[in-house]
Amino acid sequence: MIFDWKEVFTVGMVLFAVIDIVGTIPIIVDLRNKIGHIHAERASLVSGLIMISFLFVGEGMLKFIGVDVKSFAVAGSIVLFFLALEMILGISIYKDEEPKTASIVPLAFPLIAGAGTMTTLLSLRSEYQSINIVVAILINIVIVYAVLKLSGKIEKLLGPTGLGVVRKVFGVVLLAIAVKLFAANVKGLFV
Repeated sequence: MIFDWKEVFTVGMVLFAVIDIVGTIPIIVDLRNKIGHIHAERASLVSGLIMISFLFVGEGMLKFIGVDVKSFAVAGSIVLFFLALEMILGISIYKDEEPKTASIVPLAFPLIAGAGTMTTLLSLRSEYQSINIVVAILINIVIVYAVLKLSGKIEKLLGPTGLGVVRKVFGVVLLAIAVKLFAANVKGLFV
C-alpha cells in the first residue's frame, strides 16, 4: 500500500461529486422539517462505516446474495428517482409510521452512502490504492458532517423562497443523476 496525496485528491473529488452533499441540502432541510432533529454525528459515522465496509466486502457480499453491481445500481437509481420526485413535485413518498429520526434512513443510506457511491467505490478500488480511497472517504465524511451540522444556518441564509428554488433545481439534478445511473446500468442486466 502506497499513500499518495494526488490519489487521495482525485478519489476525494470523485466521491464529493457522487455524494453531492451540497446538492442534498434541500433534502436534508426537508427531512429535518418533517421528522425533526437529524443527528449529524450518527449520520456521518454510519455513512462512513457503510462506505469503508462496502469498499472491502461489497462486491463479495453482493455476489454472495446473488446480486450483481449493476442490479444494485439500478435499485439505487430508482430510490434516487423517487427522492427527486419528492423534491420537484413537493409530495411525500417516504413515510415512516413513527418517525423519530432520519439520520440513518434515508440520510446515511441511500442519500450519502447510496448505490451511486457504492458502485463508484467498487470501480475506484480497481484503479487506486485502498488506503488512499479510505482517506478520501474520511475527508468527505468530515465535509458531510459540517454540512449536516450547518444545515439550519444554511436554511436561514437561503430563506423559504431560496430554499424552494434550490430544492426544485437540485431535484431536477438528482433526477438526472438517477436517470444516468439507471441508463448506465440497466443495459448490463440484459446482457
